[in-house]
Parts: sequence; C-alpha cells; structure tokens
Amino acid sequence: MAVEPSAAVPLDDRGLLLGDGLFETLLFTRGDLVLAEPHARRMAEGAAVLGLPAPEVAAFAECALAAVRDAGLEQARAAVRVTLTAGSGGRGLDRPADLAPRLFATAAAAAKPSTPASLVVAQTRRNQASPVSRFKTLAYLDNVLARREAAAAGADEALMLNTRGEVACAAAANLFWLRGKVLCTPAPECGCLDGVMARQVVQGAAALAIEVQQVRDGPEAVAAAEAILLTNSLIGVRLAYLVGSGRPGPNPVVERLAEAVARFV
Repeated sequence: MAVEPSAAVPLDDRGLLLGDGLFETLLFTRGDLVLAEPHARRMAEGAAVLGLPAPEVAAFAECALAAVRDAGLEQARAAVRVTLTAGSGGRGLDRPADLAPRLFATAAAAAKPSTPASLVVAQTRRNQASPVSRFKTLAYLDNVLARREAAAAGADEALMLNTRGEVACAAAANLFWLRGKVLCTPAPECGCLDGVMARQVVQGAAALAIEVQQVRDGPEAVAAAEAILLTNSLIGVRLAYLVGSGRPGPNPVVERLAEAVARFV
C-alpha cells in the first residue's frame, strides 16, 4: 500500500474518478491523536465491504501524524482526514488485477464550536439500502448536497432522512434526541453512520444510567424532543435545535453527556 502526500495523487486515481475508497476524520489535540484505533478499525471494516486491503493501525496513525507535522499543527487542535483509495486503475469500472491502494492524510486547524447548532430537514435523502451507508466512503455527495441545503436556509447543519422518511443522521454528525428520560438515536437499519463518537456517547449514557433506544422515527419525533444533540469526533456532544423552534436553553442531561466524553475532545 502506497502512503503518499496528497499532492502526489495522480489523475487516474479511482478515488478521484469513481469515489472508490474511504476516509476517516479524527481529532488531534493536546499533542496526540484521539481514538485513532477505533477510526482505523472502522476504515478496515469499510475496506472489507469494498474489497480493499486496509492499512494497519500503526500505518493509519503514522499517516495521520505526518499530516499534522507537515501542516505545522503539533501544538494546535486539528482535524485530520485519512483517505484510502483503490489506487490507479485506468479507464472503466473494473479494478486492475494488481490493485495498489493509496493512503494519504491532510490536517487543518479546527476550533471546537461553543454554541448550539441550527438544523433544517434536508430534501436530499440518505440511502439506507446501500451496503456502505455505515461507513465514510469517498462518494459523499448526498451529504454535501444536504449541507448545501442547510447553508442556503441559513442553518448550521442538515437533518437527513432516509428513503423511507425516517431520521438517519445529520450531514456531518450522528444524531440523538431526548424523549422523556430516554436518549433516542436512529437504528442501524436507518442508514446512519456507525459513529466513533456516537459509540462513546452510548457508553457514557450507560455509565450515567441513561437509557438509550435505537429507533425508526420520522422527523416529528425530533421536533417533539426535549433536546437534540449532534456528535462526531471533532465536536464531541453539541446541542442542536430545529430552525423555527427557538434556541434551546441548557439541558442537564446533554451537559452530563458532554462531560462524559469531554476527554475525547
């Protein structure tokens, strides 16, 4: 597997031409990568679905750290994107017999948001029937379009439904909401990403004796929630609200969950 600087990716790379590959976004803070092993493991699981060899955890981490060093961000808080492509393949859909995957990473400064995120329900849907809906593939255009919808509406983030009209996720985050004393989140069959930070939130909820339910609900359930929260590896837990519903005040359950994962952000 070739580990290369991003500038060395050639024009015939299958990731560029066909979206044939995966990516992971993880946090670098306090001089180290956060949850690098779970991110590498999710990439390996996705690679197995795509039929690609996966990088070892050590190679994944070193590629990410090299990007941080190259960007001069060793003392900063940074978002690191590690990308795995199927390598060069010439014209057409079929991969070459001698597959040579390509691994590279980039890093950029990333401040942690401190205010609640505004949400709108996007018209662009998530395909829950896709075998790769649980992973971050390079074919991420649906999420891009959903986020453009949110920006056009003056919102921070898009709430994405699947093709059945069920809540799936946000464009760049997993989604949770409070219903009474229960923390709800979309079931895997809704097509949500198998979120690294979302797993930590579920574990934190268990430690706090907060019940978590995986549900198949429509957007009306989120609209009626007592609190909405977004999670990903860069933000930890972030309070959110639907545009038109008014900005939320502090919520003690959300604050406890945020504190439970604070060591990761």
